[in-house]
Amino acid sequence: MGWLVRRFGGGARQRAAVASGPGYGPGPAAAQVTITPDDYRAFQRLLLDIQAAWSQQNLPALQHMATPEMVGYFNAQLSDLASRGARNVVSDVRFEHGDLSEAWSENGLDYATVAIRYSMVDITTDMTGRVIDGSSTERVTITELWTFMRPTRGGAWLLSAIQQTH
Repeated sequence: MGWLVRRFGGGARQRAAVASGPGYGPGPAAAQVTITPDDYRAFQRLLLDIQAAWSQQNLPALQHMATPEMVGYFNAQLSDLASRGARNVVSDVRFEHGDLSEAWSENGLDYATVAIRYSMVDITTDMTGRVIDGSSTERVTITELWTFMRPTRGGAWLLSAIQQTH
């Protein structure tokens, strides 16, 4: 399941929602935001780069791509895995499809929530490198809602939330 909450036992792949900012979706004073092809390319690049940084346990890199709340969450998940003598590695991440769910501007920030479908090889190993969950040969396909944010005046998008779709 990649780089969010992994619950061991039975091979169940579950994800948890993480939120930051004013919430999931526009409030009463929100304005619409136009998402451009460049924005979509930025979202796709963030998906790939965040997954790579996760696998490398590279928190400094994640700090440049996600909000402090998300980085704190990633750090907690990596620490939890390490405390169990485990490491999660995703590889061959492929963006499959993305659909804009909503985009809005609120309190000087632009937000965009995108339903992203991607596939990857996703394994968890013990400290000796033995696979304890997942498959090193079978791809998994995941669809999640990723929320990105940036200052309304412009700037780089940052990942601010991920929600599992059902």
